[in-house]
Amino acid sequence: MSFFAILRSIYEGFGITAAVATLGLLFAIPFAVIAGVLQHFATGPLRWIVTAVIEFWRSSSVIVLLYAFYYTLPAFGIFLSGITVGAMVLGFNIGGYGSQSVRAALQSLNKGQREAGLALGLSRFDVLRLIELPQAITAMFPTFINQAIQLIKGTTLVSLIALTDMTFRAKQISELGYNPVGIYSALALSYLILCYPVTIFGRHVERRFATRKAR
Repeated sequence: MSFFAILRSIYEGFGITAAVATLGLLFAIPFAVIAGVLQHFATGPLRWIVTAVIEFWRSSSVIVLLYAFYYTLPAFGIFLSGITVGAMVLGFNIGGYGSQSVRAALQSLNKGQREAGLALGLSRFDVLRLIELPQAITAMFPTFINQAIQLIKGTTLVSLIALTDMTFRAKQISELGYNPVGIYSALALSYLILCYPVTIFGRHVERRFATRKAR
């Protein structure tokens, strides 16, 4: 097979890769924001619980979690599709790292702004929603872009639970003919094509943030 034929065959798995990455972001972003905010503001047992959940998803092996959720949940009567399992595991794993970006961004803000908002009669939630989070987004955005790219690259692992993503297609092609250089070069290029636009988008948004801040 020619290089472009290999590339075309690999992209037959694009739909699965895109679905897992997109759904994974839907798991990762809310989890990162909620967990990061709770870890920053919570005290006592609630903070311990939130920290334990974050560390579970950050510290556990993604491969082990994929196998565990995909093969053991049916034993308890819980049946999830491979796409859902892959997106959930990758999303929560990346979200665990993202939560620390949220927490750090909130900690970096001047506490005087919070006190001023409370003095104006805003509730603690309104101060967070209207004053703190909008500023924190600027600080955490570059990290979120990097983590989104990591999530896209992490979709290579879902081939382990028999999802026919681009990596799985590359394995199938390799079984038809021994051409590791051509096949895995094409696979690497495929992921570069997916991830580079995200990098460009991130740089564009960062410049927009910088322009607004300069004003």
